Amino acid sequence: MPLKAESPAALLDFAEQTARKAGEKLVAISSRRRKIEQKGIFDLVTDGDRASERIVARAIAETYPHHGLLAEEGSSRPAAIGDAAGETIWVVDPLDGTTNYAHRFPYYCVSIACLRDGEPVAGVVFDPVRDEMFSAHAGVAATMNGRAISVSKIATLEGSLLATGFPYDRRTTRHNNFDHHEAFTMASGGVRRAGAAALDICYVACGRLDGFWELSLKPWDVAAAAFIATRAGGRATDFGGRRFDASGKTTVVSNGRIHGAMIRLIAKTARIGEDRAR
Repeated sequence: MPLKAESPAALLDFAEQTARKAGEKLVAISSRRRKIEQKGIFDLVTDGDRASERIVARAIAETYPHHGLLAEEGSSRPAAIGDAAGETIWVVDPLDGTTNYAHRFPYYCVSIACLRDGEPVAGVVFDPVRDEMFSAHAGVAATMNGRAISVSKIATLEGSLLATGFPYDRRTTRHNNFDHHEAFTMASGGVRRAGAAALDICYVACGRLDGFWELSLKPWDVAAAAFIATRAGGRATDFGGRRFDASGKTTVVSNGRIHGAMIRLIAKTARIGEDRAR
């Protein structure tokens, strides 16, 4: 019987159930020969992406047929973040970390966010390899597998462990994150590039990482994870320290304590890059 309740708790419960089914499908497909296609030089799509998205899209259509859907692999129904008052939209990445998945590198996830009036009310990121469900809904703290999580207490860049990624068009754009990566590598305790932004951000949420930054992400990459991180006590903004927008071009998520230092280093690195380009 389809769920009809639309409280944040009910929406979260639905998202968790759906993400788990999609994640289990991904694991099942990963054990056999998979179909892999290229959307761009570095941008892949697999039969796992499509199968996972079908599960999520069908569940939303059957349970909440009046809701919008914004999904990476084309299942979207007319929807835009920030639509008219009262609009509810699901923002879905059926497989974040497709390149990892295609190579059987075990770091990928399903990400599902529910937005109302452009603001997140529920979000889940499910790692089916480790069976870790990161969750949050409006008004409560974030959890992993039902246990409350919180960001780290690291207060300096020197003592921090960070994560980032690089855009698909890194060969052709000047805004490829290489300068920022070098600067943070020199300033921090270390930088990891694992290949799934939603999981990276959830690792900030649970204290495994202290900060994350990246350019050119899409709403389905960050909508759920950034919400979870803020509900875990973290902070999310754009590169200028302005209010976080899942549709924006830049993302910084941190434990809050190192956020100012990250923003300042990003600004400094950008200025140096502009000077070099002149």
